[in-house]
Amino acid sequence: MSDWVIRLIEQSGYLGVAFLMFLETIFPPIPSEVIMPIAGMAAAKGKLGFVPVVASGTAGAMLGNTVWYLAARALGVHRLKPLIMHYGRWLTISWPEVERAERWFARHGTFFVFFGRLLPTVRSLVSVPAGLLRMRFKSFFIASLVGTAGWTAILAGAGYRLQNDVTAVEQMVGPASNAVLVVLAAGYVWRLWTHRHQVDRKEESDVD
Repeated sequence: MSDWVIRLIEQSGYLGVAFLMFLETIFPPIPSEVIMPIAGMAAAKGKLGFVPVVASGTAGAMLGNTVWYLAARALGVHRLKPLIMHYGRWLTISWPEVERAERWFARHGTFFVFFGRLLPTVRSLVSVPAGLLRMRFKSFFIASLVGTAGWTAILAGAGYRLQNDVTAVEQMVGPASNAVLVVLAAGYVWRLWTHRHQVDRKEESDVD
């Protein structure tokens, strides 16, 4: 995968970096852990400037972040209410929890989005709950911009420092990505188990 990323960045420069980061945000299997270190290596060799590399990567990612946010906001969580009411057990969420999440997002959504942008795997998905729960666009944009700029700067800086070894960057970030996936999977299993028992207890109390 890294070969064509290298060729595109060499041929298209900053526009290529922005385009790749946009694709990475829309289609997560294209990893920023490859794109930005390669761009950082190009900066280390004098082919690109480091600050413009970070800026172009951030701009591309932010375009993708905004697309996801606006799409989710246009859909709206209330249109999903029938789905949640019917499949809530498997989605591990109930409608009262959705209402509580809306109130929580109103108070703490900025921190959630900022922190989420710094986490591998999760960072590309943060826009969806923010849009569904109608987080203020200004707060969403600022938190996303700061978090995304930090993430792209870290990866580009790693590439700049290591210069010719993109594999080393992938080996450093890869375990973190896997750890996040494990935590998400464990969290889902836990939520599935506890939610099922909550529903069962509610059904028993209704019968009584």
